[in-house]
Amino acid sequence: MKEIESNCSTCPAHNLSNLKSLGIDMSDFDYVIALAGNPNTGKSTVFNSLTGLKQHTGNWPGKTVSRAEGGFVFKNKKYKIVDLPGTYSLLSTSTDEDIARNFILFGQPDVTVIVVDATRLERNLNLTLQVLEITDRAVLCLNLVDEAERNNIFVDVKSLSKELGIPVIPCQARQKIGITELLTAIDEVIQGKYICKPRRISKYHPSIENAINDISNELKKEFPLLPNSRWVAMRILEGDQNIIESVETGKIGEILENQKVSELNE
Repeated sequence: MKEIESNCSTCPAHNLSNLKSLGIDMSDFDYVIALAGNPNTGKSTVFNSLTGLKQHTGNWPGKTVSRAEGGFVFKNKKYKIVDLPGTYSLLSTSTDEDIARNFILFGQPDVTVIVVDATRLERNLNLTLQVLEITDRAVLCLNLVDEAERNNIFVDVKSLSKELGIPVIPCQARQKIGITELLTAIDEVIQGKYICKPRRISKYHPSIENAINDISNELKKEFPLLPNSRWVAMRILEGDQNIIESVETGKIGEILENQKVSELNE
């Protein structure tokens, strides 16, 4: 495990029991980070920069899709980072999307780092906004800023961060420029020094909004611990079969109960 460099007393937010069911062993780690992004954004380079190539590869349980995990230490806390499959969305239309979405939704990582290509920012923001519909704990890694500048593309980092409601860290992962700042942002989100306020679509057409609210209210009655009933309601309306099945079988409720028990035992 690569030593990066001191003490965070904040309790982990991840769902320990469900991480186990996803094949993630947290016995030697304090926090878990999900690494998400479109293909060809330099996500693997960011992963390697954080782990120093100290990583383990295998397959996701019951899948033929490979999974890479790595570890590092920052401020005396041990982090496990899980490199999710590169996807363009989280709409669960492919196995890769299903894995990435379920890990963020059910594993509830302490932070999700979204890697985007600064030269193709508009294209990459689709996935970013979908991730922010699920989790309040995220950091945007604005990679390849050097290539963007060579193409006369300059991103207003401060304005982008304000619009998205999360930290935005410019990086050149190949040169390991910005990695320390990325680690600091991750630490600040976990410790609550930076309170994320993700940008989300708050209102739809009245008929859609009414349907979302009706389903969301029913979900809250059935699953009082559900933190993102509105997002689940929208997925149900879209016909997401995995989400529908998890609600019909009560899987969502089991996951939330398991998390509550884990928190009480800590």
